[in-house]
Amino acid sequence: MMKELFIPRALLLAVAVYALYTGSNYLLAQPGPAASETVRPLQMEGTMTTKHSHEERALLAGGCFWGVEELIRKLPGVKSTRVGYTGGEVEQPTYEVIKTGTTGHAESIEVVFDPQKLRYEALLRYFFRLHDPTTMNQQGNDRGTQYRSAIFYLSDEQKQTALQVRDELERSKKWKSPIVTEITPAKTFYAAEEYHQDYLQKNPHGYTCHYLRD
Repeated sequence: MMKELFIPRALLLAVAVYALYTGSNYLLAQPGPAASETVRPLQMEGTMTTKHSHEERALLAGGCFWGVEELIRKLPGVKSTRVGYTGGEVEQPTYEVIKTGTTGHAESIEVVFDPQKLRYEALLRYFFRLHDPTTMNQQGNDRGTQYRSAIFYLSDEQKQTALQVRDELERSKKWKSPIVTEITPAKTFYAAEEYHQDYLQKNPHGYTCHYLRD
């Protein structure tokens, strides 16, 4: 018959404390998630150009981009503008190629704006005032598909707004001829050469065929 093993109560307490202490240290010593495992914030669809929720992007074409940029840049709420080319198939197009009218690109403007100060709808209504949306592939003396009137939408919301504004203007009969402005999904936007950027700021008496129609 085995004798009963006697273990002092003090020894049992010491073992329990030691186990608790070493277990806590083990948990504290475990590494946290690696930087690559950090959860990234969700990005908004299409229209957002940066991580800031107060910036939205628009792509518009209404003839020679010099005059379009010069008028749009003055709108309160516009944060930045760039002129460039979009709507075509050729990658990294240059002005020398664009001006042939064979690439499918349109001279266009990228607008970054604060939607809390300038609604996309208001931007489009202004856009329809600064050019003639009834002339097919032409603004002023400029002719060719690169000078067409177009709205390149970056989200379903922008598409619906563009259709609404265009249809309202059509019904208003403000223009004697039908509006021919394209409303089409955005493609890659390529910034134009530096000498085209802010052209009328650098050349105040330079060519433009754009003005506000009331």
